[in-house]
Amino acid sequence: MISLVKLQINGKDIETKEGVSVLSVMRENGIYIPALCFNESLGQLQTCDTCVVEIDGKLARACSSTVKEGMRVLSNSDRVLEAREKAMNGILRNHLLYCTICDNNYDCELHEAVVRLGIKKQQFKQKPYEIDDSNPFYVYDPDQCLLIGRCVEACQDVVVNEVIKIDWNLNPPRVIWSDGKKINESACVSCGTCVTACPVNALMEKTILGKGGLFTGISLETKKKLAIQMAKNERDFSFPMMLSEIDRSIRNGLIKRTKTVCPFCGVGCSYEVWTRGKEILKIEPKPESPANGIATCIKGKFGWGFVNSPERLKHPLVRYNNEFKQVNWEEAISIISTKLNDIREKYGPDSIGIIASCTDTNEEAYLTQKLARQIIGTNNVDNCARYCQSPATVGLIRTVGYGADSGSFRDIESADLVIIFGSNTAEAHPVAAGKIKRAKKLNGQKLIVVDVRKHEMAERADLFVTPNPGTDLVLIKGIEKYIIDQGWEDKDFISNRTSNFEKFKESLNDINLDYVEKVTGVRKEDIIKIAEMIHSANKVVALWAMGITQHQTGSETSTEICNLLLLTGNFGKHGTGGYPMRGHANVQGASDFGALPNYLPGYISLEDAKGREIFENAWKCKINEKPGLTSTEMIEEALKGKLKAMIIIGEDKVLAEANSEKVIEALKKLELLVVVDLFMTRTAKLAHVVLPAAASIEREGTYVNTERRIQRLYKAFSPPAEAKSDFEIIMMIANSLGANWNYSSPEDVMKEVSSLVPEFAGITYSRLEGFNSLQWPVSSDGKGTETLYLEKFNKPDGKAHFWPTYYIEPIPTTEQFDVYLDNGRMLEQFHWTNITGKTKGIVYKLPKPYLEISYEVAKKYGIKTGDKVMIYSRNGEKLKAEIMVTDKLKGMRAFLSLHDNQEITINTLTNSVLDPTSKTPDYKETPIRIEILESCTTCEPPLPKWNPRYVRKTPQIGINYKERWKKMGTVIEDGKN
Repeated sequence: MISLVKLQINGKDIETKEGVSVLSVMRENGIYIPALCFNESLGQLQTCDTCVVEIDGKLARACSSTVKEGMRVLSNSDRVLEAREKAMNGILRNHLLYCTICDNNYDCELHEAVVRLGIKKQQFKQKPYEIDDSNPFYVYDPDQCLLIGRCVEACQDVVVNEVIKIDWNLNPPRVIWSDGKKINESACVSCGTCVTACPVNALMEKTILGKGGLFTGISLETKKKLAIQMAKNERDFSFPMMLSEIDRSIRNGLIKRTKTVCPFCGVGCSYEVWTRGKEILKIEPKPESPANGIATCIKGKFGWGFVNSPERLKHPLVRYNNEFKQVNWEEAISIISTKLNDIREKYGPDSIGIIASCTDTNEEAYLTQKLARQIIGTNNVDNCARYCQSPATVGLIRTVGYGADSGSFRDIESADLVIIFGSNTAEAHPVAAGKIKRAKKLNGQKLIVVDVRKHEMAERADLFVTPNPGTDLVLIKGIEKYIIDQGWEDKDFISNRTSNFEKFKESLNDINLDYVEKVTGVRKEDIIKIAEMIHSANKVVALWAMGITQHQTGSETSTEICNLLLLTGNFGKHGTGGYPMRGHANVQGASDFGALPNYLPGYISLEDAKGREIFENAWKCKINEKPGLTSTEMIEEALKGKLKAMIIIGEDKVLAEANSEKVIEALKKLELLVVVDLFMTRTAKLAHVVLPAAASIEREGTYVNTERRIQRLYKAFSPPAEAKSDFEIIMMIANSLGANWNYSSPEDVMKEVSSLVPEFAGITYSRLEGFNSLQWPVSSDGKGTETLYLEKFNKPDGKAHFWPTYYIEPIPTTEQFDVYLDNGRMLEQFHWTNITGKTKGIVYKLPKPYLEISYEVAKKYGIKTGDKVMIYSRNGEKLKAEIMVTDKLKGMRAFLSLHDNQEITINTLTNSVLDPTSKTPDYKETPIRIEILESCTTCEPPLPKWNPRYVRKTPQIGINYKERWKKMGTVIEDGKN
């Protein structure tokens, strides 16, 4: 029950919740006071003093003062106004006002404070520091810096990249990167969160400079000269500030702000995209952004060069005599429909397969699977989850019922212990990783990392273990067996909320720690320590990703992770559960909305006759109860000549599927290949018809992030030339085949879905307006579900189900192929670089993949950093790469990132072995041999010297606000509240 307190503000009686700040109560009641160092995502910093008020006769900061019963607050007494003026004068000594010609004259909090407080002069003191514009994405101007530390708090304690500080010993103080390095030479990962946090123009995105207003195009040097001259001549700058207010209102018509959702990983960051015409000026996350707050990563903040790339596809193309010819939409669609009808009539509907895009909206994914099932008559529909998270879905559905994260980021943050299996979270899901890093740094959360590579999260872990590749399943079984042997299983939870425990327990009979140590290479002492840490924690969450799912045992290991959580009672309560981190922006939604060969929307099994009947009645067709082909099986069937046509939407299958040469061979055998994409990808080059698609900010719809959070994205501007949204394209194809669909907007599609799927019953566009979101299941009254299984599991009896698993030995190395090649993501790039490769700053930071090898491999082969080698795979393929010797790997192991679409493409080397349940490729089990091609002389490393990986982090907690008080003074008498 919420407790209330009564207080008085400026003589007015107010009732509010107990425990909130005075500042928040004042804002809720429309009482303005400035608070320049405060941001909802940062909390109280206590560095600006501008929120000074009088509380029960004493001056205090409203941001850090908690309401109490009977408290009397004054915000406008003479004493307060004098103190606030002093605080503002101190702030304005650090910042030169030139608002009308400043690119930040939109939501500038300092500008608002100056105008609302009626300030008419400033005593600016120029700082003896140069502007730092060395970073490709943003610039820092010390002369404009308020020295209140919002950027520091954002870097140190929100995203926890731990690069920025304020050096209070300098005279005057200055914000510094990596203890005084140039930004581009520092450990800065270019996440841009500091830029978002800055309340003024001290930190600015380069993309908006000179373009933010009507008069901002002049040089920064000229701006400063004008402003300094004006300050000397004007004793009262009320008139210039009035002009800046007019300019500010004009800019609202000049620049459009559109809420969207990030098109990269599955964290689901949302923000405003600021555009002027079709030019993207900046990305601006908001405190109310539900998944990320003000946090971003380099890709989400700055990786938008692809949208206006000259390489965008702009017109439909049809292959004639091995050359592409531009045609109109009518001709392209006619060719597609004629050929599809011919193939279906000759070979049957199951000779056709469709791949839905994982960056398409939910509505587009739904239409894609409806096109397959209702119009073509096949269940051959899939999405890119097949390559990564399908095994996790299998494990979750087997044990707890829903193929999705069991909670929210708040659950992860509130856990006592986080276990990360096979996930380089800090690089693959950096904003989510920031939440874990913050919980560990500030709240003492414990962290275990199980991975083959010592990445950032491993370095931060309380315990890091490196099992032999493909043996995680055995390790988890060993942990479970030890827990049971010690009697540490949660007996009450198992008895009341689970089934099949005895059979599960029996499946561990042959497990002992000697065997586990031998198979996994993990010491018995570490296995015991993991079990002890789980036992001592009240709330445990497990995260996993492609390091688990992309093995033959991906489904089994995912299941075993769930078994471990059930064994210890870590499902069905806040701060617990299983979290497979989704890799694409809407890979969760594509699956949720039915783009799977074995499930209808809402994970209704094709074998469920009643569930099938709901869709048959709505669509007025029969749906085959037999599951269709998975994406990987489609390639096999195409090779056999049984699959004759494919429509591939937004997926570069040649690069995404294992064993690329085999994929190319299969696609070339098709009688019809239609590719819908933004660019002429490697897959598009093989197509018979290529259709130009819209980017995410060029369309409307919704996404589902990794925590089941449904969010709207809005159209910022139209796609280039004749490109269309996939909503339009799928409709055109369907209607050319006789569908007679008449959806007027994606909202119409969502209405249909919510009428058919109980988990989506309460989803409406109005409930998702702006930054509002809902986590499914959503009841008809619009209530979402943050944490699943609090009362029951999604099983017929309401109980979770222990599922005994089996182990498949990983592909072994041999005398000839003696190095195990791992692969994965790196922070800057995304997948095959088809999108991120269009942003120059990203390519500058990470231009190409390179082969990381352990010191053991380097010693055996006589290789050093900078050497060029040939990598040979057992599948008969090879590729060239440069070498980087690293201590991140141990034993005979190597690592190659995914990020290339030209020559260094990892799936040239991977094999075609599949997880027998999910049919996911075994990407991670790739034995290789290495041959030196060229021994370097200068030996420059392939990773550029300006990449942040070379520089150590400089952590601290907070911004040392008491140092600011000492150095720059404070208007609060005792220096504290």
